[in-house]
Amino acid sequence: MQASVKSVDAADPADASAPAVPEQGAESSGAQAAAPAGGGAHGLLGKRWYVVHAYSGMEKSVARAMQERIDRAGLQAHFGKILVPTEEVVEIKGGKRAITERRLYSGYVLVEMEMADEAWHLVKTTPKVTGFLGGTANRPSPLPQREVDEILLRMQEGYEKPRPKVLFEVGEMVRIKEPPFTDFNGNVEEVNYEKNRLRVSVTIFGRSTPVELEFSQVEKV
Repeated sequence: MQASVKSVDAADPADASAPAVPEQGAESSGAQAAAPAGGGAHGLLGKRWYVVHAYSGMEKSVARAMQERIDRAGLQAHFGKILVPTEEVVEIKGGKRAITERRLYSGYVLVEMEMADEAWHLVKTTPKVTGFLGGTANRPSPLPQREVDEILLRMQEGYEKPRPKVLFEVGEMVRIKEPPFTDFNGNVEEVNYEKNRLRVSVTIFGRSTPVELEFSQVEKV
């Protein structure tokens, strides 16, 4: 998948634990606020990336609705890409390796747009949108290009080489969930992300014993 493709999938990923999007100041709120200062008929020309705050879990629905409204209003010239930043993660389900999608920033949509009056109003009045992140109510701040590039790169890497859904570190404590060592705690000695396996040191009869396990067989303590 190319990082620039619009996110219009049918269902939203359920993971709400993704990190917060980089802060750019206070969130603008209120769909009835004044249009961008100095916008006039043309607004602030030149497309930039803006962060739009949406209801958590509704990011893709918001992205689809926004694109439909843009098309109906004939404002395509004011907009570029609309992205819900996601990455693919690997998890074990029923003993099988499965790849699922996870949102990078829960509750946020990235919109490439000119900050013209009509475009600003269209975004602000899209259902399930609570406002822009950054700037003031009538002059949202664009996301620095450096941060945009970092997000797009993370998306690209996430699809080219999916990461494990749960990351383990050598030395941390985990609990075994399956027989024959159910409820035993142990220290992680080695992690193999290619095979989704790890080696855990478990104390059995007073002796430290290494046990090879799949990621799905343990949980963080």
